[in-house]
Amino acid sequence: MRKFLALAAVAATTTLAACGDSTLERAVVGGAIGCAAGEVLANGRCVEGAVVGAGVGVITD
Repeated sequence: MRKFLALAAVAATTTLAACGDSTLERAVVGGAIGCAAGEVLANGRCVEGAVVGAGVGVITD
């Protein structure tokens, strides 16, 4: 499980670094990463993770 989490973190960082042209793209990618993190780390809390991830994607520039 630790390898999966490390791989997911690397993929998330790479994805966020690759996109950055628009706020909408950052929100979508942040939401997707947040959903995955919520499923894995918080036992099935995809929606909450997606909301937090999208919010972080929007406010980071």
